[in-house]
Amino acid sequence: MTGSPPSGATPDGHTAGAASPHQPRPGQSAAGHASPRQSPPRPSSQRQSPPRQPAPPRQGDPGQPEPGDDPGPHADPHAYADLEPEAEGAQEARAAQRELVAHTPGFFLGDDARVGGSLVGGDQHGVSGGQVRGDVYMGGRTEIHHHGPAGTAPDASGEIPPEQLKELAAVFAEGPAFAAALERLREERVLVLCGAHTTGRNAAALMLMHRLGVSAVHALSPETPPAALSGQLTQSGGHVLRDLPLSRNRPLRDTHLFAARDQLAKTDGYLVVTVEKSPHLRGVTPCPWTPPPAEDVVRSLLNRRRPGEADALLALPPVADFLADADRHPAEAAAFAEALAAYDGSPDALARLADFGQAAVEKQCRDWLGDPDTGLREKAFLIALAVFDQAPYVLAAELADKLFVHFERLQHPEKPPTIPVFGPTAEDRLLLARAEGEIRQEQTDWGPVPQYMAAFRDERTPQVLLTEVWTSHPSARPALVEWLKLLARDGRPLVRTRAAAATALLAAADLPSTMALLVDDWATARGFGPRVTAANTLVLAQLLGAPVVLRLLTQWCNDGQWGRRWTAIRALGLLAPLRPDLAGPALDALASRARVDASNAAEQHNLTESAALLLSAGQRRGEVLAEFVRLLYRDTPAVRDLALAAFARACDNDEDGALVGWYADTGMYQADAARDMATLWRTALNDRAHTRAALNALHTWVHVAARRTDAALALELLLPALIVTADDRKRLDHELRTMRAEDGSRRPPLAEHLLTVLHPGTTETPQDTRS
Repeated sequence: MTGSPPSGATPDGHTAGAASPHQPRPGQSAAGHASPRQSPPRPSSQRQSPPRQPAPPRQGDPGQPEPGDDPGPHADPHAYADLEPEAEGAQEARAAQRELVAHTPGFFLGDDARVGGSLVGGDQHGVSGGQVRGDVYMGGRTEIHHHGPAGTAPDASGEIPPEQLKELAAVFAEGPAFAAALERLREERVLVLCGAHTTGRNAAALMLMHRLGVSAVHALSPETPPAALSGQLTQSGGHVLRDLPLSRNRPLRDTHLFAARDQLAKTDGYLVVTVEKSPHLRGVTPCPWTPPPAEDVVRSLLNRRRPGEADALLALPPVADFLADADRHPAEAAAFAEALAAYDGSPDALARLADFGQAAVEKQCRDWLGDPDTGLREKAFLIALAVFDQAPYVLAAELADKLFVHFERLQHPEKPPTIPVFGPTAEDRLLLARAEGEIRQEQTDWGPVPQYMAAFRDERTPQVLLTEVWTSHPSARPALVEWLKLLARDGRPLVRTRAAAATALLAAADLPSTMALLVDDWATARGFGPRVTAANTLVLAQLLGAPVVLRLLTQWCNDGQWGRRWTAIRALGLLAPLRPDLAGPALDALASRARVDASNAAEQHNLTESAALLLSAGQRRGEVLAEFVRLLYRDTPAVRDLALAAFARACDNDEDGALVGWYADTGMYQADAARDMATLWRTALNDRAHTRAALNALHTWVHVAARRTDAALALELLLPALIVTADDRKRLDHELRTMRAEDGSRRPPLAEHLLTVLHPGTTETPQDTRS
């Protein structure tokens, strides 16, 4: 969704609220978070809330700096005066985890999403990834350009060398539209060939003349005014005017073509004009050009370079992978064919073919950003689409214009930037970007809604394009930095998460600069939104394999600045479920902060929330349980408190993938995990500081067990292991008797059954002793 931030939003995009975090609203716990028994809705790209008045800050809010904190180099002495505590406490760690997973581009979360050196998911990323020999044409406007010497008049023309036409004819693939275009040209003498610049329309124009058998083919200057076109057709033979620029003040009219046709009839000549799809063709019926299939282009060139071997070469696995992309344009296919023609059967040659798709994407991105004919607004759109790939088109278009404003200010500081109110259609912009759009359902808080979603056809494009603009165009960095900071303050979770994902890609390419220009400023911000973006950025950067991120997070856990500590603590909690192998180091880092025993209530809560997330670390939860047990007996009281609080918090969760579901499905069948689970439950129930939280979590397990037979069996087997003393039995007995069903009615039938488990040997439930 792409609406504006809700009314009453804070500068960080979160809605202010009247309630203090110490006075919960219905459905919230005392900390201002969603109650464990009422799961927050699945996050969406937009969230609406009614406007509220901000509450005054209270001591202990997560956003308040602690005494003795280092304010950092960018601190404002009044930076925290207007902090809104409701915004600070509005999102629990589990909700942040759902938001991160829901809105992160898919390649971050895949098994092979790794950047190491120049590898991206196993593909070579960089110019050094391979070599392509011969003439490589991968951009758009690549078919034979002729430039006269300096001072040549704009209406100059010249004959195209016949040998070039013969060479092109030997490898040209006609395509489905060629025959109809040739027949129309023969009859009308003038043909306007319309197609995208990547479709090979200019090569088609030359081959139309060649197939007609004209005596010579003359190239006209694209600067020729349409009204002066007929004056250039004084010679016999064929004429081609490629890439004629059109505009509102310079349209191509049917009267121009009538005059040209009359002149061509006198000289027995022909004319082909190539243009992109344009609204400035007045009365002209263009001939649409459809490019030939990539396989036809490759086969045609192979028949010329390697006669008789085309079928064997086309059967190679990398060739099938390349041709599987239906969007390969002719110039790209021709370049691949040249590389395939050089194949010598060696493993290195096969690897170069496999890497060719990546090299083609890199070349395309370099051409987009370096082409002076592509305007700043369209370059801004390409970058925005890279950030919002697979997201609503209107979101990319809206935020692209904001990036365009920053580019304009950077390039033309002497004048205020202006954004055209109307511009190219979505289809035209996506065509330039080699992207496509389709109507798909987007999940929101109110249910699925149809949205026009846009995505690059090659899924590697967003990564390559963002890396290219960051590392090869440093003059664009100030504008890009300001734009990403704007996205981090947006009220839409999708926007903030995509800002983090884009910044993680930049960090993987250049960590020091990205940390200095973006991440550290976000981490030390007074607002909740930027700090969440910083945490998400570091999590995603670690998933990409960016160097030293885990070490940085460990150091920040005990940093002198409270914002960096908050960011690191939150990031470690979010990271471990996505990288279960890092759950142990993450727990050690969180314990190192708890061991200092100098955190205020808000930071302790953040530590608890993050540590609790470690117990959702996939199938390695048994190992994490063992680490939690270790902290009970081999560490300080403060770390013990952290372990018990986090365990109770993790258990008090009935969402899909929660600890109770894992234990019923897997953990109860693992002897070590079952033993450690019972140890943690017993310890939490017998610790006065955590008894109430543990009993609340027990209610959650009973409610889940009422819906799942495997959870009911797990609870039956677990309860006897929790009873060591008579007091243990009394505590559980009282809790099962007094609990209510989820709808508030009398205790659920499963609780009745569990009472008989507590009192084996009895034939009926012991008498209820309540008054």
